[in-house]
Amino acid sequence: MKSRELALHKASFKLNERLGRRWSAYVKYRHMYLLVLPGFLFFVIFKLVPMWGLLIAFKDYNPVVGFAQSHWVGLQYFAEMFADEHFYIMLRNTLLINIFGLVFFFPLPILLSVMLNEVRHEAFKRINQSLVYMPHFLSWVVIASLTFFMLSVDVGLVNKIVRTMGLEPYSFMNDSRLFWGLLTVQGIWKDTGWGTIIFLAAIAGVNPERYEAAVVDGASRFRQIWHVTLPAIRPTIVVLLILRLGHMTDVNFEQVLLMMNPLVRNVADVFDTYVYNNGILRGMYSIGVTVGFFKGFVGLALVMTSNYIVKKMGHEGIY
Repeated sequence: MKSRELALHKASFKLNERLGRRWSAYVKYRHMYLLVLPGFLFFVIFKLVPMWGLLIAFKDYNPVVGFAQSHWVGLQYFAEMFADEHFYIMLRNTLLINIFGLVFFFPLPILLSVMLNEVRHEAFKRINQSLVYMPHFLSWVVIASLTFFMLSVDVGLVNKIVRTMGLEPYSFMNDSRLFWGLLTVQGIWKDTGWGTIIFLAAIAGVNPERYEAAVVDGASRFRQIWHVTLPAIRPTIVVLLILRLGHMTDVNFEQVLLMMNPLVRNVADVFDTYVYNNGILRGMYSIGVTVGFFKGFVGLALVMTSNYIVKKMGHEGIY
């Protein structure tokens, strides 16, 4: 009996000691926790709390009677979504738009970061950085307008040049075969420069002694980039790639909506435009939430799968 009481006393003492050390750490680093607190509250309030709304996907939600009084329908909307032929057209369009961006856009910020890092004239380097950052701050409305003034049949600069050459103007923006390419080019022009920020920060953290050792070994600048710079920023590239794969069911809704017209609808209709047209404009909230639930589930599956594959290949993942 005494031995049992002694064991409980020791366990209680160890627990109090552990809690005391933890509380001391909280007090010691209280300023760091206060610094993290706003971001933590943001994710709790705007990301975690609203997740209860996913239950609308399993109800015939009617805003007039409210959430509690709406009838449960189970997986009815999921069955209707998968049975709809238009669902697979939206899935194709969404995935291919993102694949175009992954193949043609994702490597460009890495390449541009390496090129900017090799510029030795600081003033020239800063000017170029500012110039490539600027398009990011333009709205998609402005970018769609610029695209119209460049490619439209009537006032487009490209077609005006085509006319001066004695050729017939071409309706670029009404050609469904060019739609995904136009979206990709717009994304490249707008966000390539902005995407260099993280990679430039990663390059700035590379130990200069690695470059010195490479110079001693007789490595050229290209060899230094290939054997020092790129391997050093590989963890950053891998993490950003995994996060990008997690958004394979997301597109720039505003960009697609502004570039869409009836002649390219078969290649432009994506999940986000479907949610907007049906879930919001037509008041079919349950269907909109169902599509959003599906997008989130696919994104989570892609992140976990890609992270698992990356770890199996010997790289560091995100968790």
